[in-house]
Formats: sequence, structure tokens, C-alpha cells
Amino acid sequence: MIAFLLGAVIVTAATFAFLNGFRDASAAVALSVRTRALTPSIAVLLASLFNCLGAVASVALTAAFADKIFMVPTGRIGLILLLAALISSCLWGIYLWWRGFPSSSTHALISSLGGASLGSAVIGYAPVDGINTTMFTLVLLPLLISPLVAFVLGFAAVYPSSWAARNTAPNRVNRRARQLQSVAGAAVAFGHGLQDGQRTTAVVLFALVAAGSIGAGEIPVWVVVFTAALLALGTLFGGWRISYTLGHRLVRVDPMRGSVAQMLGAGLLFVGAIGLHMPLSTTHTVTAAIVGAGANQRFSATNGRVLLKIALAWIATPVVCVMLGALFFLALSPLA
Repeated sequence: MIAFLLGAVIVTAATFAFLNGFRDASAAVALSVRTRALTPSIAVLLASLFNCLGAVASVALTAAFADKIFMVPTGRIGLILLLAALISSCLWGIYLWWRGFPSSSTHALISSLGGASLGSAVIGYAPVDGINTTMFTLVLLPLLISPLVAFVLGFAAVYPSSWAARNTAPNRVNRRARQLQSVAGAAVAFGHGLQDGQRTTAVVLFALVAAGSIGAGEIPVWVVVFTAALLALGTLFGGWRISYTLGHRLVRVDPMRGSVAQMLGAGLLFVGAIGLHMPLSTTHTVTAAIVGAGANQRFSATNGRVLLKIALAWIATPVVCVMLGALFFLALSPLA
């Protein structure tokens, strides 16, 4: 049974990583395609490559991330907890993709694991140690703080960019901004791989430790390759529903503001991953930076109704995923 559960967790983790790349590709490609800085094909290929490189680089940060969050019980219970969390976060991610709403895969995964832990405690099994603190520090606080910080910085960063371009012809500004957007899109994709590569790698490592296949602190090379390849493969498919929401429905920005928003978003992802060892949501950070940069214009560029729907989806993610995680754990608990 241990081998069966471990295989199920790895297969579901592969699905999660693929969907992560598929859905979050929009953060790297939406504005580049919208402002015609890159063609859709080139944008997706570039994002896939740098997503893969970021995921490979994230192996150096995975141990710090795993030690900071929680501890999963060993044996069947630990594997069932991980399986329930992965299934819940995948289903919620597919639903929000179908609606065209960008959302955080990280928040969905951690919230689902919190719900599975709650279900485990209710029926007398071991919960996930430290998940309550993790839910507060890595889900609820970032949900409130990171979009606000990204919005304010995105709004403010337009001023020095506009000042620097004040004596330059608009067509030249747009051309240079489109060139910069190519770099910015790659930076966002690398930051996404650096951040979200840690999640899938950590889940697979937790599963291998729970099954007794490896010791704590070991990181097999195949796990890193597994995560990077699936993130890149998911990115290749583009997730165009969400890209259309970010590039067309949510906000209208010119190439300069688009490049500012993406560079700022990438910078925050790097600071979160390398400087703070904190899992920031690529979707929340980049979306809020885009809205902030778009708000710094003389005309109304943001669709308030779409923005409200996205904000409600972000707020609903922890609540729904906690419930789904608990339900799936209870459904799978006979396997324990």
C-alpha cells in the first residue's frame, strides 16, 4: 500500500506541476503578447525555458523552504495527507483556469494541506505539524500584504520611468520598452520557476521521506529534473484563458508600463525567494504590479468588475481549498 500511495502522490504532483506552469505562464507572456513585444509562440518558448532554469536553480532553496513550513507524518497518513492536498489544489486550479481567473497555486496547495490536516485530526490521526503557523504566515499574511506592496510599487515605479522618457519620441519609447519586455518576461518566468519549483520539489521530497525511500535532507537529482520538466511542459501550453484576462480584460497598459510592471514583479519574486526565503505568489505579485502600473495613467485602464472577481477568487482560495482538502482526506482515509 505504501508503494501505491507513493506512486499516486508522484503522479498527482506531476499533474500539479504541469498545471502550475500551464496556469502561471500568463504572468510571463500576457503583457509581452498584448503589447506585441513578442509573438505568442516566442513568448511561450522563452517563458518555458526560463521557467525550467528557475526550477533547477530552486533546488538550493528547497531545503530552507521545507524546513520553514511544516512536517508531514511518516507512513500512510503522511502520503494520504499529501495526496488529498494535491488533488484539491489541482481541481481548484482547473476551475479557476476555466473561469479565466489568475490565482495562487502555492496558496491553494498549502490551504489544501491545512484542510487535510484538519480532517486527519478530526478522525484521530496525526495532523501536519506546524500547518497552523504556516497558514497564517505563508497564506493569510501574503494574501493581504504582497498584492498591496506590488500595487503601490507598480504605481510608483511609473514616475521615474516616465521622467526618464520625457524628452524621447513615443515611438522610440515604445520600441525600447518592447525590447525590455522580452527581458522582463524571461525574468518573471525565471522568478516563477525559482519560487514554484520549490513547492513541487518539497511535496515529492515529503512523500519520499514519508514512504521511507530517502532520508530527511536528501534531494535526489531526478526530483529536480522531474519538477523542472513538468513546469516547462505546462508553460508550453500557455494557459491562454488567463493570459487573455490579464492582457485584455483586466487592464490596458502601454509597453512602458508593461515592462515596469513585469520587472518589478520579477524583482519581488527574487527578493522573496532568495532574500526572505518566503513563498510569494507569482500570480498575486505580477497581477497587482500590472494593476498598479495601469492605474498610473490619465485614463481609466482597469476593469473594476474583473478586478473584483479576481480579488474574490483570491479570497475564496484558502476557504475552498481547506474544505476540499478535508473532504478528500476523509474520502481517502480508509486507505490508512
